[in-house]
Amino acid sequence: MDIKTLVFPAIVTIGALLVYFGLGIGVGVARVKYKVMPPQTTGNEDFERVYRAHQNTLEQIVIFLPCLWLFSIFVSPNVGAILGSVWIVGRIAYAWGYYIEASKRAAGNAIASLATLALMFGTLFNLVRGLFFAG
Repeated sequence: MDIKTLVFPAIVTIGALLVYFGLGIGVGVARVKYKVMPPQTTGNEDFERVYRAHQNTLEQIVIFLPCLWLFSIFVSPNVGAILGSVWIVGRIAYAWGYYIEASKRAAGNAIASLATLALMFGTLFNLVRGLFFAG
């Protein structure tokens, strides 16, 4: 595989990390705004939503990034980059909704989760197919 074919998944990886980094900055801003100083993580519901959006994105990025790269290597780097971009959009929608009200995070979570599942099961399908049905 030519390394140049992985440029788009690499760009998506940087995009996902920038989203995570930006959410971390948002936590810092929210700490000052809502007067929730470290090491506190509770005490103001508005702060807690910003904090949880960041923490949940950390929990999800650990699953997403390996799925993105496995899919990009074993299935298709371009389709992987598209699905990865969908994940980024979903995580931004998730955080934005969560900042407004906890119940408004569901759509963004669904979008990102479906993208992760497509990456995961697409890779698994292609690996199993290659293992058992290779010519």
